Amino acid sequence: MSATRERPSRHLPAAETHSADGALAPLALDRAEAAGAVADLGVMLPIAAALIVVNGLSATAVLLPAGLLYITVGLIYRLPVPVQPLKAFGAIAIAHGLGPDTIAAGALLMGSIFLVLGRTGLLDRAARVFPRPLIRGVQLTVGLLFLEIAWGLVTDPPEAFAAHALPTATALLAAAVAVAALLALRRRLPISLVLVGAGTLVMLATASGSIAAGPSALTIPDVDAAALLTALTVLVLPQVPLSFANSCLATADAARVYFGPAARRVTPGRLATTLGVANLAAGAVGGMPCCHGAGGMTAHRTFGARTGGAPIMIGTVLVVVALALGAGLGALLTAFPLPILAGLLAVAGLLHIGLLRDLTDPKSWLVALVVGALGLATNLTVGLAAGLVLWWLPRVLPRLRPA
Repeated sequence: MSATRERPSRHLPAAETHSADGALAPLALDRAEAAGAVADLGVMLPIAAALIVVNGLSATAVLLPAGLLYITVGLIYRLPVPVQPLKAFGAIAIAHGLGPDTIAAGALLMGSIFLVLGRTGLLDRAARVFPRPLIRGVQLTVGLLFLEIAWGLVTDPPEAFAAHALPTATALLAAAVAVAALLALRRRLPISLVLVGAGTLVMLATASGSIAAGPSALTIPDVDAAALLTALTVLVLPQVPLSFANSCLATADAARVYFGPAARRVTPGRLATTLGVANLAAGAVGGMPCCHGAGGMTAHRTFGARTGGAPIMIGTVLVVVALALGAGLGALLTAFPLPILAGLLAVAGLLHIGLLRDLTDPKSWLVALVVGALGLATNLTVGLAAGLVLWWLPRVLPRLRPA
């Protein structure tokens, strides 16, 4: 894997970004970390709002496990490791209108699968089969998906946001302005923090009549054999390859590219473990299934995050909001301006695609482009399968020929 080109964190002296004796890196809690902390909300908020409004999940159950996972990864990894909803899982659950019990069953299954994969070392061993061009293809798919989701947020807003959606032309213009501002000012100002702050004010003003204090109710889900079978076939099987490739392999790779030796703790197996434990907790309270994501790490880092302080900060905010405003959170979230979320997603997607710049030979580019194209056009499982064949078949065939 290529060494990081990133200079040492501006928050920490070069000698403190990595300790040879294994000591944990310090945490920063400053303006830059705060700006990076909010940069990945473009993925979380639309899915969280839809799960609350469409699927009937408790708002507190949705945000509380995500917030606690953010705080946990900040303390464990000491880097801006992201927390995101399970995207394929969430999209299918929303499209089919699945209830809280089935979603909880899926979270429990995801948690069990990835906890076993992480703790037994199976995932780390499987990761050795996936070369860098294949991982870059996964990251290309994620970057393109971010751009596609950003476009959809402003041209075809989720139904939960319809009451507050802007006309398409106005939304596109606002999103374009947000993208331009984020690209131009991200190195000089905490522009993501400014935009999210402005969006929060708009949200509070627009949905002021819906604000209610206190948490929403938490209930233990009723998970039976039928719910487990539906969850396994409809939700879990489509999600597992995506989480394996993006949440574990691609996130660990992005951490090494961006942070070098400081990312020594961010391994695919450990990411699978934290992902697994979080989903068991989310499933136990009927909450939102969560994962990590390479695109989210790019988003956090792009806008200033360099340590675990960013996930701790956003995690604390999510916990406080879940407990203090959970009772009225569904109406609040659907009033957040979508062009701001789209702008954050689009910039993260563009910069995430930039990870491909370290590919140097045509064969590596071919593998990455095939994985990216098929991953976007069909699904990531198909893209990964094609990439594995393209990469390994020319290397295995000569060995199979008779002497």
